[in-house]
Amino acid sequence: MTDTPSLWVGNASGFYGDRLCAVHEMLTDGPVDVLTGDYLAELTMAILGRDQLADPSRGYAKTFLRQMRDSLGLIMERRVKVVTNAGGLNPRGLADRLTELAESLGFDPRIACVTGDDLLHRAEELGLDGPLTANAYLGAFGIAACLDAGADIVVTGRVTDASLAVGPAISHFGWTRDDLDALAGATVAGHVIECGAQATGGNYALLDDLVRDGHDPTRPGFPIAEIHADGGAVITKHPGTGGAVTVGTVTAQLVYEIAGARYPGPDVTTRLDTVRLVQEGPDRVRLSGTRGEAPPPDLKVGLTGLTGFRNDVEFLITGLDAETKAALAERQLRAALARRRPEELRFEFVPAEDPHGDTQDKATARLRVTARDHEPTVIGRPFGAAAVELALSGYAGFHLTAPPRDARPDGVAATHALVPASEVEHLAILPDGDRLTIAPAEVTRPLVEVPEPAPPAPPPAGPVREAPLGLILGARSGDKGADANLGVWARDQSEDAWRWIAHHLTVDLLRELLPETADLKVTRHLLPELRAANFWIEGMLAPGTARREGLDPQAKGLGEWLRARRVPLPVTLLPEEARP
Repeated sequence: MTDTPSLWVGNASGFYGDRLCAVHEMLTDGPVDVLTGDYLAELTMAILGRDQLADPSRGYAKTFLRQMRDSLGLIMERRVKVVTNAGGLNPRGLADRLTELAESLGFDPRIACVTGDDLLHRAEELGLDGPLTANAYLGAFGIAACLDAGADIVVTGRVTDASLAVGPAISHFGWTRDDLDALAGATVAGHVIECGAQATGGNYALLDDLVRDGHDPTRPGFPIAEIHADGGAVITKHPGTGGAVTVGTVTAQLVYEIAGARYPGPDVTTRLDTVRLVQEGPDRVRLSGTRGEAPPPDLKVGLTGLTGFRNDVEFLITGLDAETKAALAERQLRAALARRRPEELRFEFVPAEDPHGDTQDKATARLRVTARDHEPTVIGRPFGAAAVELALSGYAGFHLTAPPRDARPDGVAATHALVPASEVEHLAILPDGDRLTIAPAEVTRPLVEVPEPAPPAPPPAGPVREAPLGLILGARSGDKGADANLGVWARDQSEDAWRWIAHHLTVDLLRELLPETADLKVTRHLLPELRAANFWIEGMLAPGTARREGLDPQAKGLGEWLRARRVPLPVTLLPEEARP
């Protein structure tokens, strides 16, 4: 096995809606052995679920077919394997449409699919409480079985994101379920590349550092994992493409959408506290040292459900007495809706930048009104008419950003449940039509948190200066159902900055800096090898990803808010230009 050449796995999609031309670019900008595409997120599953309510033949990522129409010839010519979860809720339907497309183009790829993740028909039996979608996160061995059977393209439903890369590695290197360290190493590589350009400088907190070092972040290339027989890997990208692959960009992705040091999956529990990163050369970061443990006995099941319907209107209020005017608008709208009031009616006043401003925009406040109800007719035309009818009887200067729209499905309540792996049929449908059941791991280990390691030595004492946290640390944040994660790491991998994070950026300080977390359960996990820490914030997004009020329902900007907060920082850690 150690003599087997490395496997080059490139990823060309990090979400449903990512850069359409990335597939073609990854095939033409340089070589890859396998091309993966990740299209699924919790919110995406609900979108696909709504699609299927309207048309049961849908439920997959339609953009994948557009990409294959443009690139299938190159894929067949260059013998590149394709592995994608674009099948969503209907992998067999997508496989059938792909077969029809290939025939129309004059190609005959061997297409396989992985199913069994959809548990909606068993929701009541499994105690899953009537969701819109219910999908178990399957592992990588079904993908490997399809590739072993000669598949050119493997279409899956819900598998773990990293499995798209781990499956091809299992097939290529002949790993078994006993090769836990190798599986864990490939899982880390898959986790780094699964979100596409986030590993190559996209959404990167320390953008100035990349620009300073001569990298162009305008159009980041997509990442490649060169996976080795022992599970180690090098993260890179095609030469000449934009962005950068640095220890920082890789760390940013490693701390994204994780909880603690143990990263559970259906095939292996990966010890993130063992991963070592080394900048091996320009745009090449080596991952090594990753340890693996037996997976937990249960599979995570992602559940989504519609939370009713919503409608919105925004009143614009210019100049003096804005709060008095807003109060009048609220009273008038509530009175107009009194006969059939929505289940929820929420008013949010946003002050003007300057009521005496030198432009009207600066002098204009906003009153945002959100109506919710399980019955769309309540908040459709009646709600919109009630707002518009105030136009000549409201406050001075009455105007709206736009007339209210029809009621639309509200956001998604995204939650998780656990189901024994033995209760889920993991099925590989091979290119010749044979069906192969993939047995779950026989050896399992209940998931327990890793005790927080002893902190490093305290940072040296010395003068401090109040400054933004972002001067000494990077951050990335995101959503996992109703919870949020916020990962931070020491800028430039500085040992003293890491020591400051470990000793000073405590849960108590986080709650003080981010008051929205004050009443929530927050757990800190230190990752010394990465000079990083992750904060797991429970209930931050309750009751689910797209249902949280405010401007950031998926907590994508939470890390940047933290970086903007000012605290006393050691002067020695600050950039030269920020010192007194």
